[in-house]
Amino acid sequence: MGAQLRVYKRRIRSVTATKKITKAMEMISAARIMKAQRAVEASTPYARELTRAVTAVATRSNAKHPLTQENPEATRAAVLLITSDRGLAGGYSSNAIKKAEELTARLEAEGKEVVHYLVGRKAVGYFGFRGRAFEQSWTGFSDKPSYSDAKEVASALIDAFTTETSEGGVDELHLISTEFVSMLTQNPVEARLLPLSIERAAEEAEVQGPFPLYDFEPSAEGVLDALLPRYVEARLYNAMLQSAASEHAARRRAMQSATDNAGELIKSLSRLANSARQAEITQEISEIVGGASALADANAGSD
Repeated sequence: MGAQLRVYKRRIRSVTATKKITKAMEMISAARIMKAQRAVEASTPYARELTRAVTAVATRSNAKHPLTQENPEATRAAVLLITSDRGLAGGYSSNAIKKAEELTARLEAEGKEVVHYLVGRKAVGYFGFRGRAFEQSWTGFSDKPSYSDAKEVASALIDAFTTETSEGGVDELHLISTEFVSMLTQNPVEARLLPLSIERAAEEAEVQGPFPLYDFEPSAEGVLDALLPRYVEARLYNAMLQSAASEHAARRRAMQSATDNAGELIKSLSRLANSARQAEITQEISEIVGGASALADANAGSD
């Protein structure tokens, strides 16, 4: 019994130490969520208005631009997948990866070759473990992305889009990220960034009200040349911020669940330890009573 009691006490100490770690991680993630939410709220109006401006130029002029022209014979598509650098975030990364796999299967069913670009060590590890090729990857900033990070990724993607497919370029650019809805809800989403879908973008922009009357200087083509790269950067930056907020929320929820489970396990182990200690005490009392009884019988026999 004494050995079993020591085992229970050792496990209780181990689980208690783990509970302290998960509780600390939960509190850290909770604090970081607020910062990430503020960053999302600050970047969303800029991305929305930039999308409206690009849509206005594309729909209110006869400008033909490679970033807005559909290719009816598209053969290659790029998929940018945003995941986390660290684990312990529940199903955050796995849900995004699953969404990317669904999109990849759909594009391949359309007869397109899919080229992957990865953000986050979880995506890199997933592709590396399965021996699957990817074009380029970025790591180290998933939980706190900066605009320069988004600009670096956007530059590589725009270069691939503006390169001929015969030279390794792509005809389409798709994005898989995670939308932050609330502290409890984060949804993996997909979006086609390029070529810009004018009809869909116009419908979304009209919801916010009629377009202003723009004068294009020096020309609509020149405005698109300047705005579309900024549009891609802003969309990517907002998606990275949304994903970062989702990562922190998923990690906080996972750590809260781990902390609660550790508490329940400690209670269960404490009950088992108390039962073992009570059984040990009962056995010792029984041994004492039995010894005393035997001694009394021996004394009585000698008399």
